Amino acid sequence: MKKKTHKYGIKIPRSVKEAYQLDKENGNTHWTDAIKLEMQENRVAFDILDHGRQVEPGRIYLECYIIFEVKMDFRRKVRFVANGVKTPDLKSTNYAGVVSRETVCIAFTYAALNGLDVMSSDILNAYLQARISEKYYAICELEFGPDLEGCKAHIVRALYGCKSAGRDFRNHLGSCMEMLGYDSCLADPDLWMREAVHSDGL
Repeated sequence: MKKKTHKYGIKIPRSVKEAYQLDKENGNTHWTDAIKLEMQENRVAFDILDHGRQVEPGRIYLECYIIFEVKMDFRRKVRFVANGVKTPDLKSTNYAGVVSRETVCIAFTYAALNGLDVMSSDILNAYLQARISEKYYAICELEFGPDLEGCKAHIVRALYGCKSAGRDFRNHLGSCMEMLGYDSCLADPDLWMREAVHSDGL
């Protein structure tokens, strides 16, 4: 498969080591800052063990790596992901449904007919909000920092790329909606509803 080496005239590194080297050659910290930001956000996914400490029995090694990208405004972007295709198949289903387009259209129509406000939000690093249901561990590489390189770490959150990540996040989101008093719709389980009172008391 052909791999791109440049984007918008900017060389794309193939490893963290090369990214650091490119920053050094260019006299900036663009890739370094992008890696630092991504790893700060992903730190919650790991329970890092002390040097020499072994992982608990039953955990499976999960290879992780960084994907490098250049945004349209030339900002450097990296994504830390798990190589889930190399892990054994799950013993249970990994199905994770999403709300259908038809349901969204009906909801928008209902909101328009009843004068309701439509609001949206974004969940930053959505999968990382959920606890992972599988038992994996990783070995910290250069992106974790020189002090942690070589340490083993239990993976405790749903990393992007894990086979169960979508399912784990959907289950986590469902439990949060139930806690907030919402009920799953019988017609579309991924539509959540809660009875409310209009501002005019109706």
